Amino acid sequence: MGRLDGKVALVTGSGRNIGRTTVLKLAAEGAHVVVNSRTNRAEAEAVAREAQARGVKALSIVADVGKKDQVDAMAAKVLSEFGRVDILINNAAVRPHKPFTELTPQDWEAVRSVVLDGALYLTRAVIDSMVKNRYGRIVFFTGEGAFMGGSGRAHVSAAKMGLVGLARGLASEFAPHNIRVNVVCPGSIDTSRANPEWYQGRTPNAGGIPLGRQGTVDEIAATCLFLVTDDGGFITGQTIHANGGVAYY
Repeated sequence: MGRLDGKVALVTGSGRNIGRTTVLKLAAEGAHVVVNSRTNRAEAEAVAREAQARGVKALSIVADVGKKDQVDAMAAKVLSEFGRVDILINNAAVRPHKPFTELTPQDWEAVRSVVLDGALYLTRAVIDSMVKNRYGRIVFFTGEGAFMGGSGRAHVSAAKMGLVGLARGLASEFAPHNIRVNVVCPGSIDTSRANPEWYQGRTPNAGGIPLGRQGTVDEIAATCLFLVTDDGGFITGQTIHANGGVAYY
């Protein structure tokens, strides 16, 4: 018996890295899963097949969470297929670097729409199902930059910090419905970098981490699993910093 037997989990940005590993960890605990990729259908379908090999149902959906019509269509498809969503992990993000004085309204919109708006719209689209079933687990992802700051990342940090406020508000409002909402803040994680130009030659590494190494995608996925199972049953409205001991607050 898995800890999530029969639950339905939707993980955005789950074609690779943290998202993919989280999908597979949830599937291993018995959850039916929805894999989402912005454009890479083959990648999403491959992860879905990996999940199905663990004995659960899996659905792959290509959708850009930065576009509300695609978010709504994805939610409608999931609810039509499974009848509900029990677990929502908003992992999709973009992190382009750009000096603040060079930012355009379009730059801000591009980041905010994916990081903050998409998470809000998707949560709104599935939360009625959670309320109806008196069960919901929602996880948002922020990042160290939102707490530490960093040159060229003001727009990303602002959008990411918005998720912390969103989580706290939702946690209070929906706690009476047995819906828990939390935030995971990964530190430097050893992942493949689809957009190395975002890091301007400063690829994340183990520098400054007390544990002396980068984190792994499995460790972040395990943090998500903890928060959505009964192991984290008394935790809501919180931000969990999985960063190897880096202190910045």
